[in-house]
Amino acid sequence: MGDYSLDGVIGEMGSPFFMFARSIPDDAEHAAWTAEVQQGAEVHIFGKNTYEGFASWFPNAAGDPTADILNKGRKVVFSKSLERADWENTTIARGDLVEEVEKLKAEGGGDIAAYGGISFLRSLVRANLVDEYRLTVYPYLVGSGATLFDVPESRALELVSAIPFGNGVVGLTYRKASEAPAA
Repeated sequence: MGDYSLDGVIGEMGSPFFMFARSIPDDAEHAAWTAEVQQGAEVHIFGKNTYEGFASWFPNAAGDPTADILNKGRKVVFSKSLERADWENTTIARGDLVEEVEKLKAEGGGDIAAYGGISFLRSLVRANLVDEYRLTVYPYLVGSGATLFDVPESRALELVSAIPFGNGVVGLTYRKASEAPAA
């Protein structure tokens, strides 16, 4: 899940695009679409930097529906250098990313929601660990910058939904294409 410009650039914190995305008026349907992913997740996984930012904000964000979901939910932060994880219900995964994510997938049948900076998210994409992409596309052209889809080989995806929100943002959901050709 993440915020993207129409030309596919990810919203890096502090950039003009990031600031534009934060200036978009609230939209109840957009908020519900975002909350649906968070509420449906069995576990929330993070890269170290995003975890540290979230862990400093959400435990004290009383009344924020996202905070309520994340504070109560199971969280795993991927880091080899993080000494401790004080945010409630958080464990640290220090092993190989692929092995650790495969373990999480094998533990239960629920969804895994990923949050992170570009390095962490790209690692998940490159390793082909993402089963479904939920992207928020903003009406903004950046021109250049970091993109999520720096993959070693092409991959087919199937459109699950495309929802235009009243604030001009579009929610896109894609999943891995099925292995068998359509009849």
